[in-house]
Amino acid sequence: MCDTLVARPGATATGALLFAKNSDREANEAQYPMFVPAASHPKDATLRCTYIEIPQALKTHAVLLSRPFWMWGAEMGANEHGVVIGNEAVHAKIAPGATPALIGMDLLRLGLERGANAAEAIDVITTLLATHGQGGNCAHKGRFEYHNSFIVADAAGDAFVLETVGREWAVERVATKRSISNSYTIGSGIERASQGAAALAAERGFLKEGQAFHFADAFANRKRSALASGHQRWCRTSALLNARTGGLTQADMMAFLRDHGAQAARNEQWRPDGILGGAVSAHATYGPVRRFGQTTASWVAELGQGRAVHWLTATAAPDTGIFKPVFFGPGYEGAALPDFGPAPTDVFDAKTRWWRHERLHRAVLRNYPERLAAYRQERDRLEASFAARVEALLARGGGPAEAGALSRELWREADAAEEQWLERVRAIPENPAFRPSGPMTAHWGSLARQARMR
Repeated sequence: MCDTLVARPGATATGALLFAKNSDREANEAQYPMFVPAASHPKDATLRCTYIEIPQALKTHAVLLSRPFWMWGAEMGANEHGVVIGNEAVHAKIAPGATPALIGMDLLRLGLERGANAAEAIDVITTLLATHGQGGNCAHKGRFEYHNSFIVADAAGDAFVLETVGREWAVERVATKRSISNSYTIGSGIERASQGAAALAAERGFLKEGQAFHFADAFANRKRSALASGHQRWCRTSALLNARTGGLTQADMMAFLRDHGAQAARNEQWRPDGILGGAVSAHATYGPVRRFGQTTASWVAELGQGRAVHWLTATAAPDTGIFKPVFFGPGYEGAALPDFGPAPTDVFDAKTRWWRHERLHRAVLRNYPERLAAYRQERDRLEASFAARVEALLARGGGPAEAGALSRELWREADAAEEQWLERVRAIPENPAFRPSGPMTAHWGSLARQARMR
């Protein structure tokens, strides 16, 4: 389960577009940043996606992706032209396709590789959807098929919500601020839709003759979305966006991705144990909601007004980690990228950043209020210093080489800080008052054994 947010330039402090996403997947399903350069391809070339082969485009754009290690596609990403996309699982009254086709993460990556702006990326996704359909298992372990929704935006300030059911779809243009979660949200404010969308709704009895076509009312499986707390989290992210009266900043977006819901915000002793409900930042727990899933990567982007800055955790659990800057997009090429290190798998490997952070994350969960408090303020100060140094570079017009050097330096500082925080956290005893419940302890123990994590 995931959450994606966007704010167009008129709603932000800098006049740049802001985009943010938490990717929620299985707790051991490591995810990592991956750069793919622009390329030209032979006329008859084909492309192997996660499950199926499709014709390759003659040219593909350079992309920066956050990619679950086992699939071809990505959970979120950007391209060299300043297009950003995040996707969500959505649940319809019509069952999703089990036959292998393109999965939502494939469509996201294809939209970035082939679309030079947000409108083009939507055309890419909807054309491929009509041609190849969507379907196939999207789970790392077990089975999980779903339809998809997307926020697609670009450095020019355009932003759209695209929601799909099978091969049909609808698009809504974002007015100022918008979020999506694991529920359908497009109503009657449809800018355009596939030719068969309303006909499908009528054929299935979801749209009566003479009734206005409301995409969400027609197709949404409300009970299934409730199990994923999709509507609850959409209400929470919408409230967070709308509560901000001044211009939104990248720091606001980071705070939203770390949010645990209204109840947690009022309780300093809150801990992630049991049903998380409206929590935007999720930890694997027990119970019917998010039992196996958690936030496995987080991303905030600032695009436009001379900015092409992406803030990535490159780790799970943004509340226990730190956002680090990457310069990528108009004005910056691959030379500005830091070293992301080796790609992880679902087995613990201390050489990978994602699994190194898991030592800290999982230690914090053993006494969440006290252990997180041991370094949270220091993390916030360090993150603020990163933002100040990035602002200074942008103000003096630093080029790709300088931006790359700064990014690499800040990523090294973040890694070193996390090592110190791990030692500090481990020195704090587990407190019986905050110790995880028996079911949660058993669940995380099972996850550790599966990952061969001592």
